[in-house]
Amino acid sequence: MQAMLLTRLGELREGAAALDAGELPVPQPAAGEVLIEVSCCGVCHTELDEIEGRTPPPRLPVVPGHQVVGRVIGAPAGSALRTGQRVGVAWIFSACGRCEYCREGRENLCAQFVATGRDVHGGYAQFMTAPAEFVHPLPDELGDVEAAPLLCAGAVGYRALSLCRLEDGQALGLTGFGASGHLVLQMARARFPRSPIHVFTRNAAERALALDLGAAWAGAADAQTTTLLHAIIDTTPAWAPLRAALRNLRPGGRLVINAIRKEAADTALMADIDYSGELWLEKSVQSVANVTRADVRDCLALAARAGIRPKVRVYGLADANRALADLKFGRHAGAKVLQIAG
Repeated sequence: MQAMLLTRLGELREGAAALDAGELPVPQPAAGEVLIEVSCCGVCHTELDEIEGRTPPPRLPVVPGHQVVGRVIGAPAGSALRTGQRVGVAWIFSACGRCEYCREGRENLCAQFVATGRDVHGGYAQFMTAPAEFVHPLPDELGDVEAAPLLCAGAVGYRALSLCRLEDGQALGLTGFGASGHLVLQMARARFPRSPIHVFTRNAAERALALDLGAAWAGAADAQTTTLLHAIIDTTPAWAPLRAALRNLRPGGRLVINAIRKEAADTALMADIDYSGELWLEKSVQSVANVTRADVRDCLALAARAGIRPKVRVYGLADANRALADLKFGRHAGAKVLQIAG
């Protein structure tokens, strides 16, 4: 089968190829696993984090990709999945199911968490395998390309929105407006129709998209709003937007950081953070770690029910390096998806 492989780590530079095209044997499913023919796979900022060394070290060589949509070729005995069924595979490939976190429904924190496309081969290939219990049937309302970004950008955004503990009518902010941010805005409008949403981004095209999708306000990444916000979700790879977000929070407000790791370029900004102007008055900061299966299921169901659809740019599998470069260097608003079959 055709696949794109990550074989080495390092900074992704303009014009350089992070992944190598190659051929691999079609994988053979282990006990309890499903064989999936991949239709498409979303391109996520987490792939950049893997390539540039900000995640726990990936297994090398590895096929990246964890927003996988495909069709079941073979399912294990006793599984509810059927041949030909459309399914998705997300970042959570498996968890132990026995530890305290798993028993509490927080399998995203399991010490044995296995990540799709990092610890095992993912969806930048024509076929993949995954445990049947961690494979998600897709709603009929969602097309393949539409569903792919929902499996991570959408699901982790759904988790971040839940951690905001927002009530309808309370003001929400979004810093950064890429694949996850533009889906969170749509989910927030569906769940909290009376809540005004403010979007902070340096990209003018993203500000225009935010307003088109119903944001009450869109401005620069470091802008100061006239109204302080109850909660802000940060989806950027940088530190500077955190400080701007803290200045825009009301007393008791919540900042939820939806990123695996921040890039190092502006880390020094955090050394002189202004306690009285930025952290004071019981503002809280919380990170998001991975997703649970429930996050994925609930996100897909909400998207199907509320008509939430990503803005997508489609690439071929062989163009994965171009898609990653476009993502890193901020070209094209919305999500990016590799079309692999069909």
